[in-house]
Amino acid sequence: MATAAAYIRVSSERQDEYSPDSQIRLIREYAEKNGYEIPDGFIFFDDGISAKNAVRRVEFNRMIAMAKEKTPPFDAILVWKFSRFARNQEESIVYKNLLRKKGIQVISISEPIIDSPFGELIERIIEWMDEYYLINLSAEVKRGMDERISRGEPLCPPAFGYDIQDGKYVINPDEAMHVVRFFTAFSQGVSLRQIALDCRAESLRTHRGNPFEIRTIRYILSNPVYIGKLRRFPAAGHASELVDGIHEPIVSRELWNTVQNRLALSRKYERRDQRTDWRLKGLVRCECGATLTRISSSPPSMQCCKYTKGGGCEVSHYLSISKANRLVFENLFSIIDDREYFISPENMAEHKTDFGALIKSEKNKLAKARDAYLAGIDSLEEYRNNKNKILKNLEELDFRSRNAQQKNKAPPSQTPRRIFETAEDPDVSEKAKHEALRSVILKIVFSKSENCLDFYFYI
Repeated sequence: MATAAAYIRVSSERQDEYSPDSQIRLIREYAEKNGYEIPDGFIFFDDGISAKNAVRRVEFNRMIAMAKEKTPPFDAILVWKFSRFARNQEESIVYKNLLRKKGIQVISISEPIIDSPFGELIERIIEWMDEYYLINLSAEVKRGMDERISRGEPLCPPAFGYDIQDGKYVINPDEAMHVVRFFTAFSQGVSLRQIALDCRAESLRTHRGNPFEIRTIRYILSNPVYIGKLRRFPAAGHASELVDGIHEPIVSRELWNTVQNRLALSRKYERRDQRTDWRLKGLVRCECGATLTRISSSPPSMQCCKYTKGGGCEVSHYLSISKANRLVFENLFSIIDDREYFISPENMAEHKTDFGALIKSEKNKLAKARDAYLAGIDSLEEYRNNKNKILKNLEELDFRSRNAQQKNKAPPSQTPRRIFETAEDPDVSEKAKHEALRSVILKIVFSKSENCLDFYFYI
């Protein structure tokens, strides 16, 4: 008796004839009548995933990987309909050709195909119709969404302050009271952070069960749903536009305008540039455990990231970067002796790594990828992607190997004092200064309550 795998997929509403239980029951009946055995380990099920492409179909990819083995463990793949296997005709042809070269058939139990060139033509027509259905369905869904939004009907879950009933937003009185309070308080000068902290003190939660943060309050205050409007996105690359909703507004247009004007003028913390290098980056911590991150201010300064988000830390740990540098280096030389430091524990693993074995493994992968392409198992595009990825890994391993060898030949024996002098050298880049400090310092805790810095070093 031949061995078969069963592939089950559902992507939208589970109608009885397409439910997983129905699909596997009918597939097993077909297998029994046609001389196939389906072991429990060869049932592959993707739930709620589209067949437009195979990238997100975990079980489908696992099944294909098993089929690519030197000796495939099954002789056929049984599906309820060809559309369960794929709705993208190009992908369907690639995968079916791959399976055919391994001697594996893809059989639709409800769409019997005769074994002839004409049968292959019929199969292609079915695949084309499945793909057309998917394309047409997508267009119909977009058309339906556009029609609903043009009528002012909602397309997404309700915002805080609303519930949804009969396809319409309805005001939730308990939540709406808080929304009005947010708008009123902010218009009267209360900060976003203070509003967020008040919400936390009251144990107020969003619809998703999350505590309120500054960004949560900002999103609520800038959401036009509260003045009876909905956002409409005409097409990719085009700005959104507002349309009238059929729901009742919670705040007045006058209050809304006041809040929008203040939002535009009162953004205290702008998005920081994560690419900026500075010597204390990531080293200074707040008493709450969060990192002091760089904020856009004059002069350039640091602040507890949880405090800036209104995410739980209630004490400002504002510290200018120039002052932090001065305080750190004034204290470092007085608390560190001249013992030699070699490598921090975080970097020791780099010197113990067997790079030769890793490089050999990647080269074996490259050879296998080439063999798979020459054998017709992988397409040219698959081979190209795999090759580029492996070559990139080899380049990185080679760099790390040479770097580790260089360090082993001449291990750094600089004293902490020498390292800190390097970190103060005006001719050294901020990135190099940062790396020098990181090799010795684990963290620096800024205690606002005691107005002091606590230093932690690698041992």
